[in-house]
Amino acid sequence: MAEVELSCLAYVKMYLHASQFPRCSVNGLLLSSSPAGGAAVCVTDCVPLLHKHLSLTPITQLALTQVDVWCLQTQQRIVGYYQANACVSDSSPTPCAFKIADKISEQCHNAVLLMIDGEKMFPGCRVPPIVMYERKDTRWTLKDKHTIMLRQWEETCSVAQQLFTSGDQALLVDFDSHLDDITKDWTNQKLNAKIMELVSPANGTM
Repeated sequence: MAEVELSCLAYVKMYLHASQFPRCSVNGLLLSSSPAGGAAVCVTDCVPLLHKHLSLTPITQLALTQVDVWCLQTQQRIVGYYQANACVSDSSPTPCAFKIADKISEQCHNAVLLMIDGEKMFPGCRVPPIVMYERKDTRWTLKDKHTIMLRQWEETCSVAQQLFTSGDQALLVDFDSHLDDITKDWTNQKLNAKIMELVSPANGTM
């Protein structure tokens, strides 16, 4: 059972994506800059995808293709999928979540499916508001919480809250917003830099 390490950068962007569209379901891809075949899955970044029609296959396929190309250029790889449902009390994977996660697992044998628990997305939450699944045989099953690591959780939570309080979730661009205005950068380099400025050296890794 592989461990999963979630970086501050990846978590904060997922948090801001869900916060930016609180009445919508949102989804995205989890990325790793670590080589394949390691003992742990290190999620170092994420790409926010959609907030309008999550099951709209052509747009999802276009986004996956573009992210694949960008990953090749930046020496990253897609290692998972995340989703937050519009109903905050529902953190169960939808058929769309399973379908996209299945597609990712065809290329990444230890891919993960991460659901955001909207009921725990509040300041000072003592545990990360995430529910994670791993694929075993032909089914996605709940991952042992002891194999999920988010280092320096208090600092990560503080960074997310600082950005939310200052309204910086508006800086986040998902693929839907990019399609509405192609001048907007779905790789979120500006937001990435802002998060990195706030991360304490104690975090060690982004």
